[in-house]
Amino acid sequence: MREIKCSDTLSISNHRVFSPDLNEHGTVFGGKTLMTIDDNSSISASRIARIETVTASIDQVNFILPFKLQDSMCTESYVSGVGRSSIEVFTKIIGEHLKTGRRFLGLTCFSTFVVTDEDIFLPRIAPDNAEAEYVCSGYHERQGERFKKLLAQEGFNKNISLQFPWQSKKDAE
Repeated sequence: MREIKCSDTLSISNHRVFSPDLNEHGTVFGGKTLMTIDDNSSISASRIARIETVTASIDQVNFILPFKLQDSMCTESYVSGVGRSSIEVFTKIIGEHLKTGRRFLGLTCFSTFVVTDEDIFLPRIAPDNAEAEYVCSGYHERQGERFKKLLAQEGFNKNISLQFPWQSKKDAE
Protein backbone atom coordinates (compact mmCIF):
# COMPACT_ATOMS: atom_id res chain seq x y z
CA MET A 1 0.00 0.00 0.00
CA ARG A 2 1.16 3.49 -0.84
CA GLU A 3 2.41 5.76 1.95
CA ILE A 4 2.46 9.56 2.21
CA LYS A 5 4.46 11.59 4.72
CA CYS A 6 2.60 13.95 7.04
CA SER A 7 4.70 16.83 5.71
CA ASP A 8 3.37 16.13 2.19
CA THR A 9 -0.13 16.96 3.44
CA LEU A 10 0.91 20.11 5.31
CA SER A 11 -1.19 23.21 4.64
CA ILE A 12 -0.12 26.56 6.10
CA SER A 13 -1.93 29.88 6.07
CA ASN A 14 -1.22 33.16 7.85
CA HIS A 15 -3.66 35.85 8.85
CA ARG A 16 -3.15 39.17 10.57
CA VAL A 17 -5.87 40.01 13.08
CA PHE A 18 -7.77 43.20 12.25
CA SER A 19 -10.65 44.84 14.08
CA PRO A 20 -13.41 43.29 11.87
CA ASP A 21 -12.18 39.85 13.10
CA LEU A 22 -12.95 40.65 16.74
CA ASN A 23 -15.90 39.86 18.97
CA GLU A 24 -17.21 41.97 21.87
CA HIS A 25 -14.36 40.67 24.08
CA GLY A 26 -11.69 42.05 21.76
CA THR A 27 -10.56 38.59 20.64
CA VAL A 28 -10.99 36.78 17.32
CA PHE A 29 -14.56 35.59 16.83
CA GLY A 30 -14.77 31.80 17.28
CA GLY A 31 -16.77 31.30 14.08
CA LYS A 32 -14.03 32.96 12.05
CA THR A 33 -11.49 30.64 13.67
CA LEU A 34 -13.63 27.58 12.84
CA MET A 35 -13.87 28.72 9.21
CA THR A 36 -10.07 29.06 9.10
CA ILE A 37 -9.69 25.53 10.50
CA ASP A 38 -12.08 24.02 7.96
CA ASP A 39 -10.54 25.87 5.02
CA ASN A 40 -6.97 24.93 5.90
CA SER A 41 -7.61 21.33 6.98
CA SER A 42 -9.61 20.59 3.83
CA ILE A 43 -6.45 21.20 1.81
CA SER A 44 -4.56 18.60 3.85
CA ALA A 45 -7.37 16.07 3.36
CA SER A 46 -7.34 16.71 -0.38
CA ARG A 47 -3.57 16.28 -0.54
CA ILE A 48 -3.83 12.68 0.63
CA ALA A 49 -7.10 11.72 -1.10
CA ARG A 50 -6.65 13.58 -4.40
CA ILE A 51 -10.42 13.36 -4.86
CA GLU A 52 -13.33 15.27 -3.40
CA THR A 53 -13.57 15.15 0.39
CA VAL A 54 -16.23 16.57 2.68
CA THR A 55 -16.04 17.65 6.30
CA ALA A 56 -17.69 15.01 8.47
CA SER A 57 -16.92 16.64 11.82
CA ILE A 58 -14.75 19.01 13.73
CA ASP A 59 -14.16 16.60 16.55
CA GLN A 60 -12.20 18.49 19.14
CA VAL A 61 -11.40 22.18 19.27
CA ASN A 62 -9.26 23.42 22.13
CA PHE A 63 -9.17 27.20 22.40
CA ILE A 64 -6.01 27.65 24.46
CA LEU A 65 -5.15 31.36 24.27
CA PRO A 66 -7.07 34.13 22.48
CA PHE A 67 -5.89 35.98 19.40
CA LYS A 68 -6.07 39.76 19.67
CA LEU A 69 -5.71 42.85 17.51
CA GLN A 70 -2.30 43.03 15.81
CA ASP A 71 -1.56 39.33 16.42
CA SER A 72 -0.88 37.02 13.53
CA MET A 73 -2.41 33.58 13.28
CA CYS A 74 -0.34 30.87 11.58
CA THR A 75 -2.60 27.90 10.85
CA GLU A 76 -0.88 24.57 10.20
CA SER A 77 -2.82 21.42 9.26
CA TYR A 78 -1.67 17.92 8.31
CA VAL A 79 -3.17 14.46 8.05
CA SER A 80 -2.77 12.57 11.33
CA GLY A 81 -4.65 9.36 10.53
CA VAL A 82 -6.37 7.51 7.71
CA GLY A 83 -9.21 5.02 7.89
CA ARG A 84 -11.07 3.11 5.18
CA SER A 85 -12.83 6.21 3.85
CA SER A 86 -12.05 8.78 6.54
CA ILE A 87 -9.18 11.18 7.03
CA GLU A 88 -8.26 12.76 10.35
CA VAL A 89 -6.54 16.13 10.13
CA PHE A 90 -4.71 17.83 12.99
CA THR A 91 -4.67 21.63 13.04
CA LYS A 92 -2.81 24.02 15.30
CA ILE A 93 -2.85 27.79 15.25
CA ILE A 94 0.24 29.55 16.48
CA GLY A 95 -0.22 33.16 17.46
CA GLU A 96 2.45 35.80 17.32
CA HIS A 97 2.31 39.20 19.00
CA LEU A 98 3.68 41.18 16.07
CA LYS A 99 5.07 44.01 18.23
CA THR A 100 7.05 41.72 20.57
CA GLY A 101 7.63 38.60 18.45
CA ARG A 102 6.34 36.37 21.29
CA ARG A 103 4.76 33.21 19.87
CA PHE A 104 2.07 31.15 21.61
CA LEU A 105 -0.09 28.09 21.02
CA GLY A 106 -3.59 29.45 20.55
CA LEU A 107 -5.57 26.43 19.39
CA THR A 108 -5.44 22.74 18.54
CA CYS A 109 -8.10 20.79 16.70
CA PHE A 110 -8.90 17.46 15.06
CA SER A 111 -11.23 17.32 12.05
CA THR A 112 -12.56 14.35 10.14
CA PHE A 113 -13.12 14.30 6.40
CA VAL A 114 -14.60 11.54 4.28
CA VAL A 115 -14.04 10.72 0.63
CA THR A 116 -17.05 10.84 -1.67
CA ASP A 117 -15.96 7.80 -3.72
CA GLU A 118 -16.28 4.58 -1.71
CA ASP A 119 -14.09 2.67 -4.18
CA ILE A 120 -11.01 4.73 -3.39
CA PHE A 121 -8.14 3.26 -1.39
CA LEU A 122 -6.45 5.90 0.71
CA PRO A 123 -2.70 5.71 1.26
CA ARG A 124 -1.24 5.24 4.73
CA ILE A 125 0.15 8.26 6.54
CA ALA A 126 3.74 8.27 7.78
CA PRO A 127 4.80 10.70 10.51
CA ASP A 128 8.10 12.36 9.66
CA ASN A 129 8.90 14.56 12.67
CA ALA A 130 8.57 14.33 16.45
CA GLU A 131 5.31 16.27 16.66
CA ALA A 132 3.63 14.23 13.93
CA GLU A 133 4.87 11.01 15.54
CA TYR A 134 3.21 12.01 18.81
CA VAL A 135 -0.03 13.26 17.22
CA CYS A 136 -0.39 10.25 14.91
CA SER A 137 0.26 7.79 17.76
CA GLY A 138 -3.15 8.62 19.26
CA TYR A 139 -5.11 8.17 16.03
CA HIS A 140 -6.60 4.72 16.71
CA GLU A 141 -7.80 5.75 20.17
CA ARG A 142 -9.41 8.92 18.78
CA GLN A 143 -10.95 6.92 15.94
CA GLY A 144 -12.52 4.51 18.46
CA GLU A 145 -13.91 7.41 20.47
CA ARG A 146 -15.37 9.00 17.32
CA PHE A 147 -17.08 5.71 16.42
CA LYS A 148 -18.66 5.50 19.89
CA LYS A 149 -19.86 9.10 19.60
CA LEU A 150 -21.22 8.42 16.11
CA LEU A 151 -23.33 5.53 17.41
CA ALA A 152 -24.59 7.64 20.29
CA GLN A 153 -25.36 10.50 17.90
CA GLU A 154 -27.45 8.21 15.68
CA GLY A 155 -29.59 7.30 18.70
CA PHE A 156 -29.80 10.94 19.73
CA ASN A 157 -30.87 12.02 16.22
CA LYS A 158 -33.85 9.60 16.30
CA ASN A 159 -35.30 11.63 19.18
CA ILE A 160 -35.01 15.05 17.58
CA SER A 161 -38.22 16.52 16.20
CA LEU A 162 -38.32 17.75 12.62
CA GLN A 163 -41.55 19.68 13.20
CA PHE A 164 -41.63 23.43 12.89
CA PRO A 165 -41.57 24.82 16.45
CA TRP A 166 -44.79 26.76 15.83
CA GLN A 167 -46.63 23.74 14.47
CA SER A 168 -48.65 21.44 16.69
CA LYS A 169 -48.34 17.70 16.30
CA LYS A 170 -51.91 17.57 14.96
CA ASP A 171 -51.08 20.23 12.29
CA ALA A 172 -48.05 18.21 11.14
CA GLU A 173 -50.15 15.17 10.26
